[in-house]
Amino acid sequence: MRILKILFVLVTFSVITFAAWMAYFVTTPLQFPTETVELDLRMGSSLRTISDQLVAQGVLKEPWSFILLVRAMKMAGGIKAGNYLLESGQTPYELFITLSNGNVTQDSITFIEGWTFAQMRQALNQHESVRHLTMAYTDEEIMRNIGATETVPEGMFFPDTYFFSKGMSDQDILKRAYAAMQNRLKAAWEQRAPGLPYNSPYEALIMASIVEKETGKASERPIIAGVFLNRLRIGMRLQTDPTVIYGMGEAFDGNLRKRDLQRDTPFNTYTRAGLPPTPIAMPGMAAINAALHPAKTDALYFVGKGDGSHQFSRTLSEHNRAVVRYQLKGGNAR
Repeated sequence: MRILKILFVLVTFSVITFAAWMAYFVTTPLQFPTETVELDLRMGSSLRTISDQLVAQGVLKEPWSFILLVRAMKMAGGIKAGNYLLESGQTPYELFITLSNGNVTQDSITFIEGWTFAQMRQALNQHESVRHLTMAYTDEEIMRNIGATETVPEGMFFPDTYFFSKGMSDQDILKRAYAAMQNRLKAAWEQRAPGLPYNSPYEALIMASIVEKETGKASERPIIAGVFLNRLRIGMRLQTDPTVIYGMGEAFDGNLRKRDLQRDTPFNTYTRAGLPPTPIAMPGMAAINAALHPAKTDALYFVGKGDGSHQFSRTLSEHNRAVVRYQLKGGNAR
């Protein structure tokens, strides 16, 4: 009985101590390294990841107190993604309320993998929270104004969701997306597989844009990149429909005909060898990685099965049999 009494006293003391400590923690104002801290919480971040981010940005001194607070409120999955402007002096409880209510201070715009620059411009022009500076600019003027070294904008912006203060200019948003692509492409290029037939990161970006447009099933990106690189190595034409469609521009009506494949443009990879002169779309990170880390394959051909996946073949005779089998189901041969 004496042991039970001692245990009861210890447990009671621990509970009271914890409650007192929690009460002190949740009501003590937080002191940030600056007056305000901009916090960008990504979709799908765990409570531990969020707490670690708060520590890294100087909002919290350690993560566990905030984790315990959120769990005590039974809101571990209730913190909402978004961009927040936090003010020094607010309490941990006020911080919790801000993040759980989703009191974001900024708007956002999303650029989708596979979009062309024309689609990016359209999205910016239609966004009500964006200050429109570039609507009358040419593509070349936009590239010059954001400090780009390239004159052609296609493929030069990283597809992602960008948070911004309402009233930010489209030019500033494009500058951020351009810098993001430059940084990610540079890092990926430095880690590329050996022996690739690219002369520059830009050529890898061109290939990544083709892979982005050709791939219906995400897991096939590396092998599709491998097929196209096999063709490049032996001097075989890439013969990829998305480049032809891109070269047709507004003349493309949704139906690619045999005469379109025979009409020469700088982007017609049926009539011209090698890579097209520029990317044909905005590739995501998965397509960039596929172009720089292609699968090892003997395949030179592939045909769509009609469900987003492809049948890959080493020889023309194998490919022709696959075409007969799958084209009847609406597949597309390459």
